[in-house]
Amino acid sequence: MWNIEKSRRQKAVGRKQKAESGRPLWLARRPVVICLLLTAFCLLPSACRQDMQDQPRYNAYRASTTFSDGASARPLVEGTIPRGWLREDELYYTGKMSGAQARAQAGATSTAQATTPNMQGNTSSQPSGGSVTNVSGNNAGGNLGTQQGGPGNAAAQQDATMFPFPITQDVLTRGQQRYNIYCSMCHGMTGYGDGMIVRRGFRRPPSYHDERLRAAPVGHFFDVITNGWGAMPDYAAQIPVQDRWAIIAYVRALQLSQQVNKSEVPPEKLNQPQGGGGQTEGGGERH
Repeated sequence: MWNIEKSRRQKAVGRKQKAESGRPLWLARRPVVICLLLTAFCLLPSACRQDMQDQPRYNAYRASTTFSDGASARPLVEGTIPRGWLREDELYYTGKMSGAQARAQAGATSTAQATTPNMQGNTSSQPSGGSVTNVSGNNAGGNLGTQQGGPGNAAAQQDATMFPFPITQDVLTRGQQRYNIYCSMCHGMTGYGDGMIVRRGFRRPPSYHDERLRAAPVGHFFDVITNGWGAMPDYAAQIPVQDRWAIIAYVRALQLSQQVNKSEVPPEKLNQPQGGGGQTEGGGERH
């Protein structure tokens, strides 16, 4: 009986305290509860914490057991092309035309005979303002590239006989500038192969005014600039594609400048003195 009475008194005291405080008993222990919860939250993320510098990765050249070849650096998927390096325009980037393109151009040149003059003073089947300009001065579809050791599929690809874009005064000006920088030291300022280093003993290149090179398609010049030829190294790393075509256009202009018929010269220009006086830049007479 004494124990029952004691328990009743304790409950009565508890109810009295609750009534006096106006809040539950567990709220009285709130600081302890908050500390326990904070401790739990601090321990929880520590079990899965992983900094960027600690992420799983392979160091350079470290072997891998994941792949059968043991290499951690994976090769690119076959056919992968870097962004901006998709070379869809075959004529522009290679200076070549497929056999079908060459035959079509040859047929168009031989049958259409449009009235648009090209840089050789002949006619071209390409309308003025088109996307290509025929300034080769030789039979379209010529296979000079295959005769001179072109690629293995040369039967399907031939040196282009047209430019991939219209030739304007700006293009020729750019071509002259690039030619003077990269080509004149060997080929000379007028293309006779009498550049400065040739006069110092370097191997003399052929003259652009030889009939063989006057008849060569423009794609041949593009291939030589891109891949080199004989003693000439390739200039693919130094000269961008656009500038290669500009240089070729200027070479054509040089060839025309030395093969002008009197009937093609305006009358007011006939009696004007020529700056070169019939001599090369080195002072020697041209033969």
